[in-house]
Amino acid sequence: MSWPFLAVIFSGWIYIDSAYRGPKWQCWVFKPVTMLLMLLWAWQAPDLTTFSYLIILGLLASLVSDIVQMLPQERMLYTVGALFISHLLYTLYFASPLKLSFYWPLIAILFAIGLAVILLLWNRLEDMRWPVATYIAMTVLMVWVAAEGYLTQPSDMSFSQLVGSTLLLVTAMIWLTNRYRQPFQAANAIIAVGYFLGHFMIVRSLHI
Repeated sequence: MSWPFLAVIFSGWIYIDSAYRGPKWQCWVFKPVTMLLMLLWAWQAPDLTTFSYLIILGLLASLVSDIVQMLPQERMLYTVGALFISHLLYTLYFASPLKLSFYWPLIAILFAIGLAVILLLWNRLEDMRWPVATYIAMTVLMVWVAAEGYLTQPSDMSFSQLVGSTLLLVTAMIWLTNRYRQPFQAANAIIAVGYFLGHFMIVRSLHI
């Protein structure tokens, strides 16, 4: 068990606890620190290939979105743009070894989920409507490709990718709903858990 793996768990736990109870400065410190440790853990994967670097670049894009959110002036467009790039890179990695089968019930379910989220938020998004809709569509596509990978080539690796991408989709839905529709008290902690676990499971797939 490598020390970056243990450090990711420890740092992520501190952030999740501070997101729920405070203090706020711990959130500013430990969210980027956890992502940097995640990057280090990914870098130590035993068999890095050319496509594996897509995961590392995806983590970097997510780190950029975290840093943008910490800036004093809100830049939601840049945050969503960085997350879109992160999920696009993950999707390209998931799709690299695949021959997609287009399992239509899965497509229909994910399309319905994505459409429901967009319609729920649409009237509250104002000038962020299309950026958020594009981001949700990209995240749904990521889950679909990961699910196709598990259905066509079931393994611990593809299962880890499916769980990670699904957690990131659920986290995105909670984050946007809390921000634009209905805030609730435990949102930050729940979002933090889903966000870190989602990336954690995807990076874990590099070590299987």
